[in-house]
Amino acid sequence: MRKILLPAALLLALALVLTACGGSATAAKEVHSDVLYVKQVENLPDDFILGMDASSVIAEEDSGVKFYNFEGEEQDVFQTLAENGITHIRVRVWNHPYDAEGHGYGGGNNDIEKAVEIGKRATQYGMKLIVDFHYSDFWADPGKQMVPLAWKDMTIEEKTEAAYQYTRDCLQLLKDAKVKVGMVQVGNETNGALCGEKTWFNIQYIMGAGSKAVREVYPEALVAVHFANPEKAGAYAGYASKLDYYQVDYDVFASSYYPYWHGTLENLTNVLNDISQTYGKKVMVMETSYAYTPEDTDFSGNTISDGGTITKNYPFTVQGQANSVRSVIDAVAHMDNGIGVVYWEGTWITVGTSSWEENHALWEQYGSGWASSYAAVYDPNDAGKYYGGSAVDNQAFFDATGHPLESLKLFGLVRSGNEITPVPDAVEDTVLTVDLAGTIALPETVNAVMTDDSRQAVPVTWHVTDEDIQKMQSGGVAEYDIVGDAGGLEAHGKVYMVEYNYLTNESFETGELAPWVVTDLGNADELYVEDKVTDSLHGTQHMHFWSAAENSVDFTLEQTVPDLAAGTYKFAISIMGGDAGTTDIYAYAKVDGEIVGKAPMAITSYGSWDTGEVRDIALGEGQTLTVGIAVKCQGSGAGAWGKIDSARLNSQMD
Repeated sequence: MRKILLPAALLLALALVLTACGGSATAAKEVHSDVLYVKQVENLPDDFILGMDASSVIAEEDSGVKFYNFEGEEQDVFQTLAENGITHIRVRVWNHPYDAEGHGYGGGNNDIEKAVEIGKRATQYGMKLIVDFHYSDFWADPGKQMVPLAWKDMTIEEKTEAAYQYTRDCLQLLKDAKVKVGMVQVGNETNGALCGEKTWFNIQYIMGAGSKAVREVYPEALVAVHFANPEKAGAYAGYASKLDYYQVDYDVFASSYYPYWHGTLENLTNVLNDISQTYGKKVMVMETSYAYTPEDTDFSGNTISDGGTITKNYPFTVQGQANSVRSVIDAVAHMDNGIGVVYWEGTWITVGTSSWEENHALWEQYGSGWASSYAAVYDPNDAGKYYGGSAVDNQAFFDATGHPLESLKLFGLVRSGNEITPVPDAVEDTVLTVDLAGTIALPETVNAVMTDDSRQAVPVTWHVTDEDIQKMQSGGVAEYDIVGDAGGLEAHGKVYMVEYNYLTNESFETGELAPWVVTDLGNADELYVEDKVTDSLHGTQHMHFWSAAENSVDFTLEQTVPDLAAGTYKFAISIMGGDAGTTDIYAYAKVDGEIVGKAPMAITSYGSWDTGEVRDIALGEGQTLTVGIAVKCQGSGAGAWGKIDSARLNSQMD
């Protein structure tokens, strides 16, 4: 970047002009909404942090992105955030996110110069800065905590001194620029690693060095430590214990909380309350987000979309986004010493909507995507392979054209509430599981998710023909997507055609035998449920048997299925074992106590499973069906043994 030096007198004149032009703090406007439902967060403290991570703004703007206010006028995005209740801006700081030729790694190319620029604009509009030191040249998270290249050959003593000097120098630049810093993080999502260090004995030195620098340059700022994955039992208690043991100087224990992956708010509350009560620390959520749409806008895949193994507590709508964030704010506000919530990268939108090629050129030049190809010199196994655009454009508070979403008003409405008449916002997905022998009966109503997150049943018209039904009915085990109309909203559903298993605890995963009944005829030494995944056919548990004496393995294992409809059924069960000698083993079915079918079985050696199947089990109206396995082993001197698993009772179609 070319630097131009100006005379001091001219700099003073420019400063006066900027002040005269209204560069002073911008208070939050009185926010109104005719469409966004917001339930008031009761007893929200006046100084509660309502933050926004906006680290990528400079790179976005360099790429041509423009931001607007709710009147449709182009406006500094930081002014728009301040006017809508944001109190703090968070910015990540990487040591040197550039290759040897000066090409940026991406993700905003967030060095200290970017932080100063963002900090000045945040301060101009009355917001404080949260400085997030990663102590890395690029992304630091629970999966990677890489040392800056300039520090890679340092001893822990040298690295500690470097961290102190680096933190102090960066903060001094912010202070010289008159940036209001409210909080400083000494590490980002440091789950047992930081700056290349993987032992707490060394991690605590880096954290302590950062904290020391904060106390010296910004003594009024809070020092935060930051972790992720609160859903992992005992993890946070372990981190807090280590921090206490090593007497790390900090004020705030901060957590990421992404509702897709990080468990319930009840669990989050419990683990943070425990830390606050045990160690007297302030607690907060440093990162959260939620999708307002499942759609991508920048031709580069998103972290979150419909489908996948995620928790979806709210619809992916503008109102759903607001409801999710409001629930996190409410939870933290009612924790012991809960001081705030920061939304992650709510301004990181697409840099263009024309093509991937056009966007890719911008990501590479300005670092406005999550990573550029240049990051390969630092992170060859991740960023260097999977570089691309914004992975969270569908979780921003601005649309693809830079106009604010109604959900941004949430931050200005949580204190007073905006409890307008609820209206339908989305339709809850319908899931229908149908036995291949059953009849598909699509529901006549579905649940509309209201803007206040309540549910109301509304009539639905499914766009499914009789031919579609016939195809599903005869297509075997499969899943089908269906679409319908429910009061003007699109309804989605899945129909799962399955071979329904009428048995309970069919694979012994409860850890108990019930409702299976064992009749021990030979006084065996061991008959119980064993938890051992390597010896299970499915799951982690199975029925185990062993006995040393000859002919002492002699038992039946059976289950009676109550209230089973008349029809034709098939039963299967699997066994493996060894040292059996002469055997008499078979699967069987009994109707009203009388055996109506058998299937011979054998055990030979470890890991060799044999499945017995009894077919054509005819059950009449009012009759009772019992299925099971009979096992009799002479034994071969070393004690007969075996495992039983994966029982199935299905309707028989053929």
